[in-house]
Parts: sequence; C-alpha cells; structure tokens
Amino acid sequence: MTLNVPISNHNFFAFLWHALFLALANNFMDIDTVLPAMLLDAGGNSILLGFLTAVMIGSGQVSQLVFAPFLSKKTEKKWYLLAGINLRIISLIFLAVLFATAQSLKGPVFIPLIFLLITVFSVSGGFSNINYVDILGKSILHNQRKHFFSTKQIVTSVGVLMSAYFARKILQNFNFPQNYTLLFTMAGVLLAIASLGFWKIREEKTDPSQINSINHYFSSILTEIKSNKRLKHYLLVLNFQGVMLSLIPFMVLYAKSELGQGNAPVGNFLFLKVSGSILAGGILYFFSKKLKYRYLLYVNSISALIIVLLVLLVPKELLFPSVFLLAGLVFAFYTMTIGGVLLEVTTTQNRALYTGISGAGNLLPGIYPIIGGWMVNFYGFTVFFSMTFMILTFSLFFIYKLNCQH
Repeated sequence: MTLNVPISNHNFFAFLWHALFLALANNFMDIDTVLPAMLLDAGGNSILLGFLTAVMIGSGQVSQLVFAPFLSKKTEKKWYLLAGINLRIISLIFLAVLFATAQSLKGPVFIPLIFLLITVFSVSGGFSNINYVDILGKSILHNQRKHFFSTKQIVTSVGVLMSAYFARKILQNFNFPQNYTLLFTMAGVLLAIASLGFWKIREEKTDPSQINSINHYFSSILTEIKSNKRLKHYLLVLNFQGVMLSLIPFMVLYAKSELGQGNAPVGNFLFLKVSGSILAGGILYFFSKKLKYRYLLYVNSISALIIVLLVLLVPKELLFPSVFLLAGLVFAFYTMTIGGVLLEVTTTQNRALYTGISGAGNLLPGIYPIIGGWMVNFYGFTVFFSMTFMILTFSLFFIYKLNCQH
C-alpha cells in the first residue's frame, strides 16, 4: 500500500478519534495531579512521590530502549500498538479494583501494589509509544503533520474541559478511596473507546530494520548519536528541558503542604492545567504555519523558568492558580513540540530505532524526581525549585544548537 492523500486523510481522522477519547481519559488518570495526589492520600511522602514520578516518566522511556530492537524488525506495528494499549487498560481496571478493596488491604501491601500497577501502566505506555510514533510517521503525509498536532489539540478541547470538570467533581464530592475507584474506572473505559481508532488505521508496510542483535543495536545507537548532530542535540534538549516534567507533581505536593490535605484544590489545579493546555492548542492552531519548533522549544524553557520564579517569589495565596494555568500551557507546548521534532529528525526506516534512542537519552528526567524527592525531604522546596531553574537554563543553549527546519 502506498500512502496517498485519501489514505492519509482516513488515518488523520482515525488518529483524531484516539486523541479525543485519550484526552478524555487522561484527566481521570492525570500523571501530574491525580496520581501524585492519589499516592499522598494513600500515605506517601516526598521521597515516595519522587520514586513514583520517576516510574511514570522513566520506566516508559527505558522500556522504549528495551523494546525498540524487537519492534524495529516488524514491518507492521498496529497489533503491537493495540497490545500495549490493552495492557494499559487492564492496569487501570486493576487500579480501580485495588482502591475499591482498599479498606481490606494492609498498609504495607497497598502502596507496593500501586507502584506495581503504575509501573505496568508506564512500561506498556513506552512500548505503545514506539509503535504509535512509527505508525503516525508513515500514515500521515509530511505536509499534514503539523496541522494534525494543532488540530488534535483543538478537537479535544471541549471533551478535555468536560472530563476535567467531572474529574474535579469526583475529587470534591467523594472521599478516599471511592474517588480514585471512580477515576480509574472512567479512565479504563475511555481508553478502551480510544483504542477503537487504531483498529481503523490503514498501515503501510515498511522495510524491517537491519539490526540483528542486541550488540548491533547498542552499537547502532552510538553510531547514530556520533554521526547525527541533530539527534545528539535533540537528546540534550530532551534531558535538560525534560526536567520540567517533574514540576507539577512537586507543585501538587507543595500545594498540599501549604493548603491542607483536601482534594478540592487538586481538582481545581487539574482544571487550570487543562485550561492552559487548551489555550496552547489554540495558539498553535492559528500560528502553526509561522511557528518553528525551535521557537516553541524556547517558549517551553522560558515559560518553565517563569513558573519556577513564580513559585519562589510570589505570595502563596496568589501563586497556585497562576502557576497551574501556565504549567498547562507549557506542558501542552512541550508534548506537541517534542513529538514534532522527533518526526523531523527521523525517517521511515529509522523511526523505531530513534524512538528507542530518545527513550534511552531521556535519562535526567527519569532520575531527577528521585533526586527532587530527596532534596524536598531534607532541604525543602526552595532548594528543589532553585536546582530546577539552573537545569532549565542550560536547556536554552542546546535548543540554540538544535537545527530544526520546520
């Protein structure tokens, strides 16, 4: 099958179906607000939050490195994508069951089970992402990709606001553990509906990778990093700008320590974050033909630096609404931009390999939450946010070195 305009348009809408219902599901399992609050309500502390954030960020990235050699040999990846998504659905349903039976479980068992299921959820997400990026890259024509990313953000806006509203209501009106039972049940059902979009994709077969062993795979990674300056600088941007992924979970911890342990503020933070992401989608949609990825990367880093300055300098009673709104905008830009840059620095033949490399190269965001949890526990939030500010400042230099044409 040769990719043409009718097939590209068909796949365009299949991916939009998935994006819409995934956006609905994400608010019920939001890794920045809901899952950190869930762990804290279950008895976790800053150190455990650091480990959980590292699992959510790092295990999915490492799994890309592990599975990339296997998946790069496959000429079609649709069924592997569906397998990974189904595993995520199962882990969400088990999380719902876990919280439904929380009263009968002993404390030392409960939190390890949470970590186990979140690990399965994150690892299967990394496995799915390799297939998703590869299929997206060969299923939608190049000149439609930026339009796809911006349209996806707009199409999902209304549904995202609705689900954020309902997630906030659940957090406000139900107590632990019933609130998380409802949230994870809704997430599992909506993610299952989202997966129906992938059943409709018309996937083009591609030539398999020539990688024939693990040694060959790792040598190929080193060769690609040494020979491809764009890939090298992309990995450096991923590492240094990627520490911003730790900001919102620790801001939730900071807010809970300042505002109390109720879940009403967490629901409001989720709603503000979603509002920021919708604003970002509107900006990118209307200016997608004029904005280059490099400029968006600059916006990401500078905005993240502003968030840290607000946390450090603004009075607490004025702080949280502004930073969570801005954080939603920044993280939406980051998601759309990083995905677009990866597609730009890859080809159909090496996309699965490069996706695995990007997972391997995303080391600092994976370990930084653990360091952050330790810093908060022993030295306080000011030290953590100051260190984050310094690392994000370095990202500006690597963005300057990254050569993006679009």
